[in-house]
Amino acid sequence: MAVTVRPPDIEAEISYLPTAKGGRRAPAVSGYRPTHDFGLGGTLNDAAHEYIDCEAVAPGETARANMWFLAPEYQERRLFPGFKFTVQEGSRIVGHGVVAKVINEALRYEV
Repeated sequence: MAVTVRPPDIEAEISYLPTAKGGRRAPAVSGYRPTHDFGLGGTLNDAAHEYIDCEAVAPGETARANMWFLAPEYQERRLFPGFKFTVQEGSRIVGHGVVAKVINEALRYEV
């Protein structure tokens, strides 16, 4: 049986907080799946990260990542380059992200 892998939903630039400012203690590695707040009032969206040009991102560092949403339907027609979001572990913010590219056309906000 063939396995189909769907393309990422977005590409984003993610900046992790330093540990001293509440960030992670260990680096985030490709495959990391935190929650994200995209401003939907009480709804967090899980997404898997695959870092571009590196395997891991240490606290206090910034990297680009491809992201796959577990429930992309929550972001339909909402995202655009420059859209800001938070990266969270539970209710704790561990980083901030900015959408660089919307790859999944169903998620693209159009005026």
